[in-house]
Amino acid sequence: MGSYGAAEAKGESSSSPSSSAAGGNGIQNGIESIVIVHNVAKRHNVGTLARSATAFGAAEMVLVGRRDYNCFGSHGAACHLRFRHFPSLAQAREYLKEKRDADICGVEIREDAHPLIPQQSTPFRRSTAFLLGNEGTGLSPRECEFCDFFVYIPQYGPGTASLNVTVAASIVLHHFASWACFPERARSGGKFLVADRAAVRAPSPESVRSLVEERRMKRESQADVLDLEDSESNPTNVLHSIFHD
Repeated sequence: MGSYGAAEAKGESSSSPSSSAAGGNGIQNGIESIVIVHNVAKRHNVGTLARSATAFGAAEMVLVGRRDYNCFGSHGAACHLRFRHFPSLAQAREYLKEKRDADICGVEIREDAHPLIPQQSTPFRRSTAFLLGNEGTGLSPRECEFCDFFVYIPQYGPGTASLNVTVAASIVLHHFASWACFPERARSGGKFLVADRAAVRAPSPESVRSLVEERRMKRESQADVLDLEDSESNPTNVLHSIFHD
């Protein structure tokens, strides 16, 4: 767990970044949001998560564990995000800490979670990767250990115990984007302008190494992951070249 509670107890500020630090977009001011997908129960939710992620300025989706997902429901939004895959949470954490310098925030209803309320200070300090729980069981104890701190979305009506994972992601990412002062996208004709789709890239060496490591772990643990035929000898067969350096 991080030291955010101690920081707040000392009265340290957790307001939005200053105008000098937050001018421009999340990449320009050095602040990014990242979505972590770890064994989401409903695979098609990855597509709708991608749509929400790009709408609210997320830069990247990090997939951990299983690879057999699809982007159905993204309406092309997946073309505007970076994707990475790691076989384990430990490898994902190493990347997020060492390469992205990001905090890891669990979205979960628990006693030590910070409520996302506009009138209150937020726990955000810098680039943040958000881990959302499984649709049925929430975050596991192992996933909670992976996180630095937690936030939850207050509810005010009696009809449901929790939100759909994509709805929850949308609210959290919007809240973070507002805190980070991401600039609003230009509008035209009652809709927001959509950028041209990026060209599909060749698979990165990191992705190939990740796939080889995944297959090694599968052989050792008999894990139930998607078996890509002859992927080690044919490195171009890596999820249609979607993952990045």
